[in-house]
Amino acid sequence: MRHVLPPQGFGHVICSGFARARPSAGGRAPQPHTDMNKTEFALKLLAAIKDFLSWAGIPRDSLDKMDEIIFIVLIVAVGIVTAMVVHFILAQIARRILRRKKIGVIGSMLRYGVFRKLTSVIPPLTVVALLPFAFDRRTHWFIICDRLAWICFFLALLFSINAIFRTAGDALGEREEWKNRPLKGFIQIFQVIFTCITLIIIGSIVIGKSPSNLITGLGAFAAVLMLVFKDTILGFVAGVMISEDDMLRLGDWIEMPQNNINGTVTDISLDIVKVLNFDNTTVTIPPYSLVSGSFINWRTMEESGGRRIMREYVLKLDGIRPCTPDFLERMKSFDPLLAGYITAKQRQAAEGRTANTANPDGLPDGTIDTNAGLLRAYMYLYLTHHPSIHHGMLTMVRTLAPTENGLPLQIYCFTATTDWAGYESIQSEIMEHFVTVLPAFGLYPFQNADSRDMIISSMVESPRNDITEVNGIAWRTVIDSVDTTNSDGGNPAASAQAGNGEKA
Repeated sequence: MRHVLPPQGFGHVICSGFARARPSAGGRAPQPHTDMNKTEFALKLLAAIKDFLSWAGIPRDSLDKMDEIIFIVLIVAVGIVTAMVVHFILAQIARRILRRKKIGVIGSMLRYGVFRKLTSVIPPLTVVALLPFAFDRRTHWFIICDRLAWICFFLALLFSINAIFRTAGDALGEREEWKNRPLKGFIQIFQVIFTCITLIIIGSIVIGKSPSNLITGLGAFAAVLMLVFKDTILGFVAGVMISEDDMLRLGDWIEMPQNNINGTVTDISLDIVKVLNFDNTTVTIPPYSLVSGSFINWRTMEESGGRRIMREYVLKLDGIRPCTPDFLERMKSFDPLLAGYITAKQRQAAEGRTANTANPDGLPDGTIDTNAGLLRAYMYLYLTHHPSIHHGMLTMVRTLAPTENGLPLQIYCFTATTDWAGYESIQSEIMEHFVTVLPAFGLYPFQNADSRDMIISSMVESPRNDITEVNGIAWRTVIDSVDTTNSDGGNPAASAQAGNGEKA
């Protein structure tokens, strides 16, 4: 019996993987076995592509062996072109919106490539949708391409979600209530969770098992995973605690002496916290160190609007004396505010209602009994009328426990600014004024003797030198004080002896 040959052109529309079967006794050839689903549209499309490639110079025999590859390339090309068109349209719309109105969310989406990454899910979805038109679901080509397409889809989805998380972080960071919160750490937490879920799904696709089976198998490696991701887990717990308790924000000034940290927080992530020290060095520490240890956060000081000044000078004990009427009268001309205070205190004393603390007339705490008490009152008046001092916070001038060097007199107040340079300037101004007015009250700060003091002391003690020509501030003030208070007009030698006694 003669074999029935296939119709003319049959080889041009079927795949090279077809098995050429011999015709049966009835004269009809059996249906050839193929890896491709022979739909009419797919076969016509394949024939057209082959004709075009043949016209381009590719041998027809080679094309007959690449039917599957041609179909796959065609499907992928359709998906890529579709993704490019959609991305172009979305990007143009976003740019036009930004030209008319500045919207931070859209700007962040363009910066992180959200549109490009979202449209990257179109090619794998196109492959999944068109594969049944080209291949039979039971063939190896369909199974392999379908799995690869789904893997690419979940990877593209992973990158898209990560870009959306970053965009959401920037959008939330622009809000006042979230501006300095550690959003980066929380974003990284969600990224890690979504990455783990994606890897589990991809693993289940590769092995052809359910994700639940894969998760059950991973339970046996929980101990190993906890050891490998120990820092990540600790960072996650620390990040939750830091955010929940509002312990740390971006831009906070923190101090952690045990880790040589004294600067501004520049970055808070899941595994590290970066701090820029004031000497322009960068220190990185794990977030868990902040939770397990202790650190100083100066944020509340900056938010309060005032920064504390707590400085003192140690007064020499032999300079503290009772105030005489002549001394009080002379001090009235020193400062108008102090003159009003002295007059009011003298009036209260005459009326028999002296109150050196919580004065009923609202006078500052102090006394006119001693020069040290009068200095406390003057410094309090000076601080309360200083324009750079925060008058809504505690202000006081107090003495501390005596030491072997004398009696410490401390200024305690708050500046009206928290700026570092401004704070230091105000503090310097106050302390400089403090030390310059001490001699006017007959008081002197303690200072260890140096060679200059020794020379001045020898010049004063020498009978051949004119004491008035000795160029020493403390000595000169002692001389003036003694000359002024000496009713009998004491001679310079007596003044020198008095001064020498105080210097000693």
